Amino acid sequence: MIFDIVMPKMGESLTEGTVLEWKKKEGESIQKDEILLEIATDKVDSEIPSPVSGTLVEIIGELNKTYDVDTVIARVETSDQLSASGSGSAPATKQQVKPEAQNTGAALRPKTQASISFGSDRVYSPLVKAVAIAEGISPEELQRILGTGFRGRVSKKDVLFYLETRGKASASSKSASGLEETGLADKLDPETIEIIEMDSMRKSIAKHMRQSLDTSAHVYVVSEADMTGIMTMISDQNKTFKENTGHSLTVTHFIAAAVRDALLAFPLLNASLDGARIVRHKHVNIGIAIAVGNGLVVPPVRNAEEKSLLEISDDIAGIVSKARNKKLTLDDLEGSTFSITNFGVFGNLAGFPVINQPNVAILGVGAIKKRPVVLEATGGDEIAIRQMCQFTLGFDHRLIDGAMGGQFIEAVMKKLESGELEQELLTSVSS
Repeated sequence: MIFDIVMPKMGESLTEGTVLEWKKKEGESIQKDEILLEIATDKVDSEIPSPVSGTLVEIIGELNKTYDVDTVIARVETSDQLSASGSGSAPATKQQVKPEAQNTGAALRPKTQASISFGSDRVYSPLVKAVAIAEGISPEELQRILGTGFRGRVSKKDVLFYLETRGKASASSKSASGLEETGLADKLDPETIEIIEMDSMRKSIAKHMRQSLDTSAHVYVVSEADMTGIMTMISDQNKTFKENTGHSLTVTHFIAAAVRDALLAFPLLNASLDGARIVRHKHVNIGIAIAVGNGLVVPPVRNAEEKSLLEISDDIAGIVSKARNKKLTLDDLEGSTFSITNFGVFGNLAGFPVINQPNVAILGVGAIKKRPVVLEATGGDEIAIRQMCQFTLGFDHRLIDGAMGGQFIEAVMKKLESGELEQELLTSVSS
C-alpha cells in the first residue's frame, strides 16, 4: 500500500514548512520512527520521523522549497499486512495509522483543499488570509504590513489597522523584515563576491531582531557579581551532581534561579506591552538562548516560580539537549516572559543583547574571569583573586524606568553572591 507523507503541522499558528534535507533516497527502505527528513519553520528546525515502515518510492518535496501544511511531499510503500499497531494481518488504512502518524510529528492524510499562497517569506494564519482575500489585499501588499505579534507575525488586528490607515503615512507602510535588497550585490563584480542565501532560521532571526529594535526603546545597565562561591561549588560538586541527575551543573542554572527571584520581586520585568496595555504574566517563563548550528533558539523554563533550583537545572538540561538534537517543537519555544543570553561562553566580557519580543527585558551574561578585587575586611581593605562576571540588563524604557532596571539587576547580583543558592542546591541533592 502507498502512503502519502505530507508536510506536518508543527503548531497551531504555523501553516507551512521548508524542506531542508532528506535523510533517505528514493528506493531506500525506512523503519517506523526512523528520521525521514528535516524541515524548517519560521521558529524551529525539526527532524521528522517516518510514521510507517516501508520503502521510500517517491520524493516530491524539493530541497529549500516551502510547502503548505498537508501538502504531499513523499510517498512510502508498505506491506499490505501492516496494521495500525504494526502487527497482525488486517490491511492497513490511512484512517488506522493516522493517529500514530500525528504523534510522531508526521501526517499521512492527503491534502483535500488547495491552499492560497501569500509568499514564502512570512507565515500567515488562516484568519489573516481570509481577511486579506475578503478585503482585496494582494500578497505583495500583505507583505508590507507591519506585524506586531511574535517575531513580527501579522495578526487580524494588524490587517484591520492597515485597512483603516491605508493610503495614509503611517508605520504600517514601513517594512517589517529588515531584509530589503539594496542592490549592492548587483553593483559588485561577481568574480569578487559569493552570494549565499539565508536559511529560514537566519531570516526569522533577522526579522525578529529588526522588529524588536523598531518596537522597544532599548536601555542598558551593567553590573557585576562575584561568582567565586558558585564556581567553587560547581567544581566540587559537579561529578556527584551528574551521577545523581544525569547532567552537568552549570552557572546558567544558578543565574536562572536568581532571575526567578528577582522577577517575583519586580513583576513589571515579567510583563509585555500590547499598545498602551500592560500585560502582567502570572507565570515566570525564563527563556534560555541556545546556539544551534548557525542560529539561535530561546526555549523557556516554564513556571519557574514554582520550581526549586534543582528542578530549574533539570529543565534547562532538558531543553538544551532537545535544542542540540533538533527535537524542539513549536510548543517548546512559545511563551517566554524574560530571556537570558550567555555570550560569556565564547569568552566575551560583556554585550548588549536585543530584547526577545514580546518580553520587555533580557539579561546578558559575560565571561567569568579571575581578577584582583578589593574586599572589605575587619582589619581594612584586602586584595584577593575572585571570579568575577559582568551582567548586562537590556530593558524597554517604554515600561521600565532606570531606577527599576537598576534595582532589578542588583537584586540578581546580591542573590548570586549571597550563598543561598549553593545551600539550596546542597539541601536538594542530599534530601
